[in-house]
Amino acid sequence: MKLPIVAYGDPVLRKKAEDIPKDYPELQDLISNMFETMYNASGVGLAAPQVGLPIRLFVIDLSDKEEPGYESFKKVFINAEILEEKGVLWDFNEGCLSIPDIREDVRRLDTVVISYYDENWVHHEETFDGMGARVIQHEYDHIEGKLFTDKLSPLRRAMLNSRFEAIKKGAVKVDYKMKFPQAPKGKKR
Repeated sequence: MKLPIVAYGDPVLRKKAEDIPKDYPELQDLISNMFETMYNASGVGLAAPQVGLPIRLFVIDLSDKEEPGYESFKKVFINAEILEEKGVLWDFNEGCLSIPDIREDVRRLDTVVISYYDENWVHHEETFDGMGARVIQHEYDHIEGKLFTDKLSPLRRAMLNSRFEAIKKGAVKVDYKMKFPQAPKGKKR
């Protein structure tokens, strides 16, 4: 089932998400729905706060991208904790399904060490680099109540402010279902 993606301005995107228990209700259905929602919106990652749930869960699929080493990279991250970010800083143009039509260069370290549970509640502590690290950091920021736009300079954020306000009001065209915090009553896409 495709879920509506919460738009920029919704308070759930700014809340630090909570850990979930192993018996979280209908977790497998939620994971399946998140992947379906992400694919429908042509994304490579989706965090639970983006579908309105303040829980520490995100999904990533880089499998069909042309990134060496990530040809079969489809993962679920539950109760994730980044243990270390290291390596070389690199800029990459990022976007976000909750902030449609805005893409900006973001500087991140190229390697991340993360502890998490997968969808079968198997614990992992792994190191990722390159595009995998980048997408993990982006989605991890969501469960920490942060957005990629927070990494932009204050001047750049100010320059984008009118576009942020338009997104909040639903004045943006997308090809997937969204929930807008300030949209007129009944306006959902």
